[in-house]
Amino acid sequence: MTTQDHMPKLLGDLIARNSTKLTEADTRLLDVLIRDPIRAAMENGKDVSSRAGVHPASAVRLARRLGFKGYPEFRGFLQANLMEGGGDFENPAARMAARLVRAEEGSLLASVLDSEIAALQQVRNAVSDAEIRVFSEALRDCRRVLIFGRGHSAALSSLISLRLNRSGYEAIDLGNQMHQLPELLATLRQDDVVWLLAFRRVSPLIQEIRKVAAEKDAKVLALTDLRSARIDPAPHHRISVSRGGAGESQSLVVPMTIANTIILDLAAIDDGRSLRSLGAFKAFRGDGGLSQVLL
Repeated sequence: MTTQDHMPKLLGDLIARNSTKLTEADTRLLDVLIRDPIRAAMENGKDVSSRAGVHPASAVRLARRLGFKGYPEFRGFLQANLMEGGGDFENPAARMAARLVRAEEGSLLASVLDSEIAALQQVRNAVSDAEIRVFSEALRDCRRVLIFGRGHSAALSSLISLRLNRSGYEAIDLGNQMHQLPELLATLRQDDVVWLLAFRRVSPLIQEIRKVAAEKDAKVLALTDLRSARIDPAPHHRISVSRGGAGESQSLVVPMTIANTIILDLAAIDDGRSLRSLGAFKAFRGDGGLSQVLL
């Protein structure tokens, strides 16, 4: 195929377009491809034919009937669909396979590093110092901070809570206090901040926490993916940033860098509160019998 300008984006659409041309061997091959599209994107035509129990050349003939020059080009179509997040491949295993496809011709480590660097570079233009300052001012002026994230963002929620507490701010990782979630939310006040973290999608529990915060008139901050679903009601302040493109490593370094920058900026505007607290914590950790446990 000399051009793919009019090529369907999904395998199902491609099959529907060429259904009248397909043979029994084609059907057996497509059954194998559809049942395991991730494996299909990784294998060559001979392997796929073997699994389908047809002649090794059958995969090449199928590819040509579907409009490709040969099986390698068809396999490239499957891989592109995988890396671009098409509907055929919307699951965690597919996303991991996509990263393996991207790294197939080079070092896996280099591929991950390139993805992380690219994601970090785009933050320069996506997030401003003014947005960072809005977050840090909200933290500086509040009574306490309640932080909540699910999935991968739960790890960042824990880190933010740890760093804020060491900086002298009362911070609670709600994900680590699920048994007391109703009690903690019941005591929300207008001078509290709720900091929500949502990567890929917004969980129903995040939506419920946001509604409670609205009822209590607490300020809400959100750090999310660009493609993350809407939080309703909208947070008072939100930073949305890409953690990587489809088929790339979905960076945790990007949101962690933003969170660390907010906490660093907080130390710059709180009249020494963070620095004094960190100094006191260091002295406490270095003295007494607790030092061996805490280190």
